[in-house]
Amino acid sequence: MPESKRLIIDMDDVMADTSQSILNLYNSEFNTSYHKEQFWGNNLWDDGLKENYLTVRHKLYEPGFFRNVTVMPDAIEVVKRLHEQHEVFIVSAATEFPNSLKEKHEWLEEHFPFIHWKNLVLCGDKSIVKGDVMIDDHEKNLKVFEGQTLLFDAIHNQSLEGYQRVKSWKEIARELL
Repeated sequence: MPESKRLIIDMDDVMADTSQSILNLYNSEFNTSYHKEQFWGNNLWDDGLKENYLTVRHKLYEPGFFRNVTVMPDAIEVVKRLHEQHEVFIVSAATEFPNSLKEKHEWLEEHFPFIHWKNLVLCGDKSIVKGDVMIDDHEKNLKVFEGQTLLFDAIHNQSLEGYQRVKSWKEIARELL
């Protein structure tokens, strides 16, 4: 069994499929049927979606969005196993979207009930957290982290280099369990 570590795990586009949920809002609003794989390697708001960016982004501030995001494949099972072997903290830069504070807490209670509320950090700047490993999809968070970093594969980070990339929760399991 590997040595116990403090793991810092992001929510949006790591545990939660937020990009697809944003596209679902877009599809509903504009009667389209986009799926995130169509945008792989590009910014979600390029390729014709840019003109409607503000309409959809405004909906992220409305109640319900963060509460109803789909869980990433295999996330529940792998996070549960990680939790059994390591000290797991869920850290999300959530303060930009005030409704997300309550909704992310409720979402975690529903899908990850084994994560204690004391292990949930909702903040504005992740540079305040310390740990052994950070799993995140944004370079701005990884580049200031002092431990091992795992870049979770996402639409917006395909051109990013210099980090160990993980493409699935099964790959994270192989790395950390």
